[in-house]
Amino acid sequence: MENSFTIHAREIIETRERSLRLSLALGAGIAVTIGLASWYVGLFDSQRLLEGIPSIFSLMREGFPPNFQGALGWIKPLLDTIAMSIGGTALAVALSFPLALCAASNTAPHPLVYSAARGTLNLLRSVPELILGIVFVAAVGFGALPGVLALGLHSIGMVGKFFAESIEHVDREPVEAVRAAGARDLQVIVHGILPQVLSQMADVSIYRWEYNFRASTVMGMVGAGGIGFELMGSLRIMQYQDVSAILLVILLMVTVVDRLGSALRRKFK
Repeated sequence: MENSFTIHAREIIETRERSLRLSLALGAGIAVTIGLASWYVGLFDSQRLLEGIPSIFSLMREGFPPNFQGALGWIKPLLDTIAMSIGGTALAVALSFPLALCAASNTAPHPLVYSAARGTLNLLRSVPELILGIVFVAAVGFGALPGVLALGLHSIGMVGKFFAESIEHVDREPVEAVRAAGARDLQVIVHGILPQVLSQMADVSIYRWEYNFRASTVMGMVGAGGIGFELMGSLRIMQYQDVSAILLVILLMVTVVDRLGSALRRKFK
């Protein structure tokens, strides 16, 4: 008769084999899904892709050399873009934290509040910022304000989700210790939860600012101002040398924002 050690070893092997088969089946399913989606959108249409290469090089030739003669006129749109990204991120962070407390299972005051907060985050996350930009341009007019509102509300959906996930994964022991000391709910949040999630929230906020800067460059498509408005204006009149110059300026600013964001994240570690 087999001893208990042999039986236990066989059970472990069988469990691992089942897990491996499940992982292989899941991987195969994902690979098939990716392949079908790529085929559906024409990613495997090599003839069409090869025919588009000459057009791309033609546009690149028309955009060379970049024309920086109007660079002084881009300073204000760039400032609008930077201000739009900062304002939108600040709005998102300010509204995301209280919403995240309601969307986290360990801080939500009631299951209905939890479901409503989660639904709100899903709704805001599902509407693209360009659609929100169109809505706010129609509501408050042209300029940076509709861009700030669009970026801010769209960002709440994602920032609030990350905040809520961070709150749900806090260590329970410090929270229980603060609560055992007789702290009220607000004191538990301030002294038991916030110190554990503050660095993560800072990281998420900075990452979102970097994203919002890139997103704000295309808000000009819907009349929300910024450097994207200048880019679209040059594209409409087919001034490709101006387009290439503006793209280089945007690339430079994105690089600066990325470096600044990295420096800020190091400060909050």
